[in-house]
Amino acid sequence: MMVVLGWLLITVVGASITSTVNNRLTVDFSLPGQPGTEAAAQITEAFGNGGNTVPLLVTVTMPEGQTVTGNEQQIGDAFATVTRAEVPLRVLDEANTGDDAFRTEDDRTAYAMVFYPFPDSFSSVLPVDVVRGAVSAQAPDGATVGVTGMDALAVGDDEGGNSVLVETMLGGLGALAVLLFVFASLLAFLPLVVAAVSILTTFVLLLPITYFTDVSFIVEFLIALVGLGVAIDYSLLFVTRWREERDHGRDNHEAVVTAMETAGHAVLFSGITVAIGLLALVVLPVPFLRSIGFAGALIPLASVLVTLSLTPAILGSIGPRVDWPKIRHEAESSRGWTGWARLVVRHRWVAAGAAFLVLGLLTVAFAGIKIGAADSDSLAKNGAAFDTLQVLKSGGVTTGVLTPIEVLAETDKAESVASTLGEVEGIDATFVPTGEGSDSAGRTVVVLVPDEETVNSQSVDVVRTVTAVADDTDGVIGVAGLGADQVDFLHAVYGNLPLMLGLICLLTYVLLVRAFRSLLLPLKAVVLNLASLMAVFGTMVLFWQEGHGSTAIFGIEATGAVTFWIPIMVFAFLYGLSMDYEVFILSRVREEYDAGASTDEAVIRGIGRTGRLVTSAALILFLAFAALASGPGTDIKVLATGLGIGILLDATIIRSVLVPSLVSLFGTWNWKLPDRVARLLRVAPSVVHPEDPPTRS
Repeated sequence: MMVVLGWLLITVVGASITSTVNNRLTVDFSLPGQPGTEAAAQITEAFGNGGNTVPLLVTVTMPEGQTVTGNEQQIGDAFATVTRAEVPLRVLDEANTGDDAFRTEDDRTAYAMVFYPFPDSFSSVLPVDVVRGAVSAQAPDGATVGVTGMDALAVGDDEGGNSVLVETMLGGLGALAVLLFVFASLLAFLPLVVAAVSILTTFVLLLPITYFTDVSFIVEFLIALVGLGVAIDYSLLFVTRWREERDHGRDNHEAVVTAMETAGHAVLFSGITVAIGLLALVVLPVPFLRSIGFAGALIPLASVLVTLSLTPAILGSIGPRVDWPKIRHEAESSRGWTGWARLVVRHRWVAAGAAFLVLGLLTVAFAGIKIGAADSDSLAKNGAAFDTLQVLKSGGVTTGVLTPIEVLAETDKAESVASTLGEVEGIDATFVPTGEGSDSAGRTVVVLVPDEETVNSQSVDVVRTVTAVADDTDGVIGVAGLGADQVDFLHAVYGNLPLMLGLICLLTYVLLVRAFRSLLLPLKAVVLNLASLMAVFGTMVLFWQEGHGSTAIFGIEATGAVTFWIPIMVFAFLYGLSMDYEVFILSRVREEYDAGASTDEAVIRGIGRTGRLVTSAALILFLAFAALASGPGTDIKVLATGLGIGILLDATIIRSVLVPSLVSLFGTWNWKLPDRVARLLRVAPSVVHPEDPPTRS
């Protein structure tokens, strides 16, 4: 009872501080120490805007029969009014550059770049209405004012999404439906209680961290949805084993103890594995990813803590009374899963070959991945921002104007800098502002417009070239912009990926050697996890980057790239989450083998006992990610679908086909562990018992 009351108190505290924690989360994708970030910081410090944002493009289109020529003064004055807004905005147009490139070819539309500050919170509003209102008030009579830009185009995807609370409720309802099917009793509500306590506990643990370091707003979504799925999965495993022991005739106390010794052991190792995958983000020199690593690791740790204390406390007191009506029993293995396992073991070569073929085909798609941001074609297909962009495109303006390169230069050398960098292949135009607001402490921002949008790993070569030339150009202080951010991120994150990957694999391998008391099983688990992840990335390329499914399901066109931070996030979460099922299954297979079963029979019994559990757990996590995909923003949808697809792929192809077929193929090699290693890891020796040679097919 004291355990229950303690967790009740923590839950109340968690509920009371959730809004405080969320208000302390930050929107910051900066890369300290990287040249693009440093240059952006100097631009922001000097001008209060730009550097780490892409500009809005505001247009003035003259009525039919009229042209920009003859109205230059009034249009220039209209654009200039933007700088008098409460938001610190910087304008670049024909009036302050003297360049008629700010007109369309038909001379009916003039446009200006409006640089604005990076949002300081997730709820910050893009200054589209501010800009449109200021220009409209001074524009020539009958003229049409429009606003577009990468962020303005993306707003259409951000509207109408569900809040975190609604997403969590949707995920909870989906999980409840699965749990009611699994338990067919009031016990279905217990994992939901454990999940609610785990989520609120995570917020309690997160609050102190927000005072020591900035924590990304993305954590809010992950705690709610990933926490929901993980906590339910752990509780589901524990409660299922408790019911099994009860159905085998043990009294309630013995059933709880046995569940703790078996399922509790698996839950502990699973939670640590998930935490390792997330903590590996800490080695990356990227603050927002590090914060996700620290905060994200709290999710499985809190879930383990609550599952291994609150769940047995409830089961030990009122468990038998809430397991009503007793419709489903756990005394026998699932006939369906037992039959499936026998089929896979009997045709192990065919099963393994078919599974590897599927993974191989998806991995081929992964080879074409583009890391970066969505291009303008994928952000919107209708709406005011889309219509404005079409006016510019039809007027001969390159879409490279959406992602300009900002070069901070010494004012007295700005013209020569523009002349030199303008010669770089792939640069369409260069602009040097003059007049009021163009200079700050002897510094000016020279703006380069590339031929194409610099949004992904295959379109930022021009940025690399500009940066290389700028390094040798007198008067250049730094190069910033979206393209520079992409280059920096690719270097800082994916350049350090081998270190992160090696750290995760090493720690996971050692942990699983201890859990499975085997050298081969952990190696297989690590290799299959990596193969599964490459297949997931291949699926994301097909679904989002190339648009085979994104339009039909979400109404979003092919993104042309996978957002730069999403693959590393998917890797960190899926590596641990998918390993959960490996631990669930192989822990039971190991238990059956230690009880005297042959390798094949241990596989059949293990799958028979855990197949329905793993499938249900995967479905619950998938539904949680489906709820996450209903939230605002394309990036959140891409992350959620990547995680959801990964969970389903792992629970089907990997754990239901490859794991049983490969364990069967490896035979007694699965169970070998040198005594020296066993002593070093302080685990019981692995005893390999003789068994009849299996029939191969």
